[in-house]
Amino acid sequence: MSKRTPNLRSSIYSGADGRWHGWVTVGIKDDGSPDRRHRTGKTEADVTRKVQELERKRDEGSAGKAGRPLTVADWFETWLTTIAPRTVSQSTLDCTYEPKVRRWIAPQLGRHRLDRLQPEHLDAFYTWLATQGLKPNTIVQIHRIVSRGLKVAWKRGKVVRNVASMVDAPIGEDVDIEPLTQEQARQILAAAASRRNGARWSVALAVGIRQSEAIGLRWKYVDLEAGTIEVGWQLKRARYRHGCQDPTACATSRHRVQCPRRCTRHMHRDACPADCTVRGHMCPQVKRPCPAGCTGHSRECPERIGGGWHFSRRKGVKAGRGKAKLVLALSAPLITQLRTHRRQQAAERLTAGAAWQDWDLVFCTPDGAPVDPRDDWADWRSLIQEAGIRDARVHDARHTAATLLLEQGISIRVVQQILGHSQLSQTERYTHVTSALSRDAADRMSEALWG
Repeated sequence: MSKRTPNLRSSIYSGADGRWHGWVTVGIKDDGSPDRRHRTGKTEADVTRKVQELERKRDEGSAGKAGRPLTVADWFETWLTTIAPRTVSQSTLDCTYEPKVRRWIAPQLGRHRLDRLQPEHLDAFYTWLATQGLKPNTIVQIHRIVSRGLKVAWKRGKVVRNVASMVDAPIGEDVDIEPLTQEQARQILAAAASRRNGARWSVALAVGIRQSEAIGLRWKYVDLEAGTIEVGWQLKRARYRHGCQDPTACATSRHRVQCPRRCTRHMHRDACPADCTVRGHMCPQVKRPCPAGCTGHSRECPERIGGGWHFSRRKGVKAGRGKAKLVLALSAPLITQLRTHRRQQAAERLTAGAAWQDWDLVFCTPDGAPVDPRDDWADWRSLIQEAGIRDARVHDARHTAATLLLEQGISIRVVQQILGHSQLSQTERYTHVTSALSRDAADRMSEALWG
């Protein structure tokens, strides 16, 4: 009888070096050859235990590929560059995922082996982030990115569990958003009446569409006869990219450099005591320094490329999720304003002549080109200052529209449809109980109990 071990069977033997050795066939390598892993120990029992552990991982599909063990940094780099771009927008990738991964996750967790990452490592990581002055909502955002990346790793058999799901998520803070009052909204509309593209702010306060949806609104989706608009698209500008040969050296003057511990170049506020340690009062560049070899700041590159405009589906609309088309009714005064606005735009088109850029936009520059969000923001700031209104964001107009609808007795379900939210809980974040609503509730309770 042959003493040869059957194919794929693990083997354990005593070597000439005085140690015990074990070999386990885990699978097949990329080149088609058998993937056999080696274990060694001083005693047969020690090697047997190691072989059985490796066999268990093989059977569970968690043994990993041959070669250097996959680290957290390796996996998140793969996830960030080849997996996430197919599931999220480029702006989310550039503004949220990439900065959080490269600035916080990879430097602090990257050296851990992916299959050996423990919940305790994440607990220590989140505690450390708090000591760095990050706001609770930022830490929550980082936790979600870690959890999403590890969930994909678990689905693909890189790890046997998603350890982020075993950690209590950090507690965020509710953002205190104060919508504009009815009187303040009227003041803004009065100030906008004499401005070019003044109807832009009537649409914002009356309909509550987002900034990108407003500047991307096209005439072919506006039916002034029926008094409706179809909100299904938003206008976005692609991020600029470096066109030079050395992106790191290109924007040398723009890099944020880590300040020394006792920096004398940046001073505390005048009201700070001598021993002030409040992080927000210290060097402004300490909070977000550029990483080594930074290739950002592409907007400042003299040879920059990209930055083109493109239409994309409105926020929240993905394959199998969200309503692609949202048809909203327009009030009579708003229809009148849009008719006037269209006549004014037709006159501008005649004046521009061949220089007119036909994007079919409702709100555009004098030559028909898209309005840059920064210019739109500057126009809003100028408008509220002229109207004597407190400082507010452009997005606060959306909150204001939702709250005013509730004050008029509109059902929150109808408000949900107008805002285009897929979940009622999301709409509740946009509607705020004002003193008028509170007083109305008190008056109705008074009528119910004592009337």
